[in-house]
Amino acid sequence: MLYKANSPEEYIAQLPEDRAFYFKKLRATILNSIPKGFKEEISYGMIGYVVPKSIYPNGYHCNTSLPLPFASIASQKNFIALYHMGIYANKELYDWFVFEYPKHCKRKLDMGKSCIRFKKPEEIPFELIAQLMQKVSVSNWINLYENTIKKNN
Repeated sequence: MLYKANSPEEYIAQLPEDRAFYFKKLRATILNSIPKGFKEEISYGMIGYVVPKSIYPNGYHCNTSLPLPFASIASQKNFIALYHMGIYANKELYDWFVFEYPKHCKRKLDMGKSCIRFKKPEEIPFELIAQLMQKVSVSNWINLYENTIKKNN
């Protein structure tokens, strides 16, 4: 689902009431855990966490006028999604997350390359998400991005 919003608060205000509580908790988990330097903004119609151009002036290789994306959260039709580019770009981080997930959630992991789908918002493993967010600093992300994603495009 695409929400028209100019701020994270506007985005959240449009969510169904039953989903808003968990979405706010996910956002708070990310904001309390993400390393310094990342900036929260609306990005690609979602709440995004980016490396601002003041830190990484090159921007995103797909559109250099945009800041470098790192993670996003979105309310989709049938689930809440967390998109985490670090998992996409770093096999070790991906493997760690897949290994740890069953320790935090009874439900089978529903995941694509960078998208983690939560069909039951009440089962979001907030503690694990906090740990995941803490694992990649801005400088780690820039290096990983330049050496994996950007290099291959």
